Amino acid sequence: MSLPRKSRPPKLSTKSRQQSAKTGQRLLRFDRRLGARFVAGADEAGRGSLAGPLVVAGVLLDYDLLRDHRVRPLSFLNDSKQVSPEKREELFRAVLGCATRVSVQMISPAEIDREGLHRSNLAGLRRALHALAPPADACLVDGFRLGPAAPEHMAVVDGDERSAAIAAASIVAKVVRDRTMRRMDSLYPGYGFSSHVGYITPTHSRLVRERGPCEIHRRSFQALCYLSEEEAAARLSAAQE
Repeated sequence: MSLPRKSRPPKLSTKSRQQSAKTGQRLLRFDRRLGARFVAGADEAGRGSLAGPLVVAGVLLDYDLLRDHRVRPLSFLNDSKQVSPEKREELFRAVLGCATRVSVQMISPAEIDREGLHRSNLAGLRRALHALAPPADACLVDGFRLGPAAPEHMAVVDGDERSAAIAAASIVAKVVRDRTMRRMDSLYPGYGFSSHVGYITPTHSRLVRERGPCEIHRRSFQALCYLSEEEAAARLSAAQE
C-alpha cells in the first residue's frame, strides 16, 4: 500500500511529545494488565458516513515481544480521532511494524444497505477477531458485545482511548478508509470525497442534492440531502412543531 506524499508535519514541543508518549504508555499498560501474551483489538471507521465503505480493522499485539526498542514506535499511540492526519499516517506505519498480525474487513455500501449498519458492523468486528484468534489470548472490542458467534471477547467502553490494541485498530481502520475514499474521488469525481471522505458536510449535502447520489452513497442513511430542498424544509418544519 503506497503512502501519499505529504508536507512535513509541524514539530511538537517537548511538553507535547511527553504528553503524547504518556498516552501511548497508558494504553499499553491497560493491555499488559490483562496478563495475556497475545492481545487483539478491533475497531471500525466510517460508521457515520453518508458514502463509502465501513472499514473494520483488527490488530494483534504480542506483548512478549513488545519490549524496549520494539515497543518504542507505539509510544505515541492514540485514538485515531485524537491525532492529525499526518500523525495517523506515522502511527499507521508504526502499527504495521509492531503488530504480529493485522486484519482489515471492507464492508460495502450495498451490504450496509442490505443488512443494516449495526448488523454489518458487528459482523465485520467478528470477522476481524476470527482472523486473529488464535493465537489471541484476549480479544478486545470498542464498545460492542458481538454475540456467541465471535471469539471470546471483552467490550471496552471508549476502548480506543483505553487499550493499545483497540487504538491501533482504530488507526488502521481510519487510514485505510481515508485512502480508499481518496481513490473513490477519481472514480466518482465531483462529490469532494478526497476532502470530506464521505461524511456529511454542507458542501457534500449540496452536491448530492444537485447531482443525486452515486453508487457508493448509502441509500439506507436517512439524510435530508437525499430529498429536494422543498421536502427537506417540510420535514425540518414538521420536526420542530
